[in-house]
Order: sequence, then C-alpha cells, then structure tokens
Amino acid sequence: MSFIEEIKERARKDIKTILLPEAEDIRTLEATKMVLEEKYAKVILIGNKERILNKAKENNIDISGAEIIEPETSEKYNEYVELLYNLRKHKGMNIEQAKELVKDPTHFGMLMLKDEKSTADGLVSGAVHSTSDTLRPALQILKTKPGTKLVSAFFVMVVPNCDYGENGTFIFADSGLNQNPNEDELSEIAISSSESFKQLVGKEPKVAMLSYSTKGSAKSELTEKMINATKLVKEKAKSLIVDGELQLDAAIVPEIAKSKAPNSPVKGEANVLVFPNLDAGNIGYKLVQRLAKAEAYGPLCQGIAKPVNDLSRGCSSKDIAGVIAITAVQAQNEK
Repeated sequence: MSFIEEIKERARKDIKTILLPEAEDIRTLEATKMVLEEKYAKVILIGNKERILNKAKENNIDISGAEIIEPETSEKYNEYVELLYNLRKHKGMNIEQAKELVKDPTHFGMLMLKDEKSTADGLVSGAVHSTSDTLRPALQILKTKPGTKLVSAFFVMVVPNCDYGENGTFIFADSGLNQNPNEDELSEIAISSSESFKQLVGKEPKVAMLSYSTKGSAKSELTEKMINATKLVKEKAKSLIVDGELQLDAAIVPEIAKSKAPNSPVKGEANVLVFPNLDAGNIGYKLVQRLAKAEAYGPLCQGIAKPVNDLSRGCSSKDIAGVIAITAVQAQNEK
C-alpha cells in the first residue's frame, strides 16, 4: 500500500471535518468529490454558495455530500466578528475591519477552527492564495502550538522505485516558509520534522542536516551554521538519530556514508532532510518532484495550534485530496 493510501486508511478510522476556503476553484471541487467518494473526511466548503454550486454544475462535479458555508449569511458571522475583534484589537483592529475580514473565506475558516463549539478539525488552502495569505490569518487567529517556538513547513516526498529513505519516503524541510533560518531555528525545524515523520510515516526518523560539505570537507559560515544546528538538535532531543553537516549523498546512500562519514549515526539512511535555507529546500523538492516523478505533499505546516496546511499553487486536484487526508490524520493526533 502506498504512503497516501495508508494515510487515507488511517483517516477513515476516525473521520475528521476539513475546511476548504478556496471553494470556487475547480481543483478544490474535484478534490472534494474524490474525498467524499473515498470517504476519508467530511468537507466544508467556504464561500459564495451560488457561485460554488454553479461552478460544480458547469463542470459536472458532484459535491452534494459537502456542506457549504457562506460567511456573510452564516449564523456565526456576528459572533466571529466579535471573536476576531477581541483577538486583534490590541494590534489596532477596529470593528469595521473585523466585519470585512470575517467575510473572507480563509479568515472565516480560521475562526471556525478557533471556535471550540465548531465541528471543524483542520483547514487546507493555498491552491489560489499565497503562503502568506494562508498562514498570516492562521498565526493571528490560532497562534502557535504550546511549546513550539517556530512554525515551519515541510513536504512529504514519495519517490517511486527508490530504496533510499523509508522505501522512498522522505520529509524535506523547510521547503516552504522560513527563508534563512538561523542555527536555533534549524534545530527546531529538525525536531518538528522528526515528530511529523513519526506521526505520518510511523517509522523512526533519521535526520540529516544538509550542506555542501561532509564532516569538515569544506569550511565556511554556511557549513558552521549546519554544524552548530546539529549540536543544538542533539542537546534538545538526545534520543533522536541526527547528524550533520552532511552532503546529500552521504546522508541517503549507505555506501557513500561509509566513505565520507564512517562514524555517522545516520549511516546513510536519512529519511528527514533539513536544508540550510529556503532556496535549497524549495529547489530540492521541485527537482525530485519533476525529475524523479515523486509525489510531493505540501507544504505541510508544523507548529500551528490546529492543523492548517498550505498548498503549492501548481497543485492538482489529486494533490489537494492527498493533503486533505494528511490534515485529517494530523487532526486525529491533535485530539
């Protein structure tokens, strides 16, 4: 069974309700149909009900099993205006601004997640909106998870016909959010990513802190950053299998590891790859996705108080359906 089929099977065991605020996009509607047919989550579409239904009808997409909520006509509208105003008035927000923002499907969805009486468990967005448009309201309304210092983003990469990683499954981080993390931030990304790997893949994480150098083969500020980040990870998570700085081949190819890093605890079996910056992480995941024809699920978020996941704007409806399944499993773990 593939990674995503296993995730769907887990999602079916405890059905969660996932919010989709980009409900007028055809890919979102197609994904909704897939999810409902495969029965691994409930779906709430947020937006203009008439336009959503017309778009679905025009494209012959059956979304009859989904609930549709229109923010402006919702019985929760006034309650959520008050909620948002109280959350943001210390930042200068007035009631009129709150009234306008609550009409926005993404803000309304985040408020549903904040609402303890709501049935919503997670939210998926980003097919149309930028990462900042998705994550800004998440951080303003939901805040970070207790005990978490940093919100970061990762991709689950599933590479076909691959013996590396966990039978071709990896986490790449940070590949979607933090531009140039410092040593402490990299250590937090590594620890969060290891926890995400354990949660989603169910196997022991083995973390590689990546660089263009392996064990001092080159020296610069860039390599020192990864060396120091590795030290911090080892201090914070003593039982975690982690090593760095490592070149990619020394991280994932056992034969190369024996030559370049013979004493590495990772032993060339890394399944969590931590990149030195967003340039490397983003380029890396897109290279593997396009050249190795890997499935790329994400950018998935870690560190937010409730499961909220971003999407690449180049995503397909199948990608969205997969991320909905992952979000549902994350929500199971939240409860």
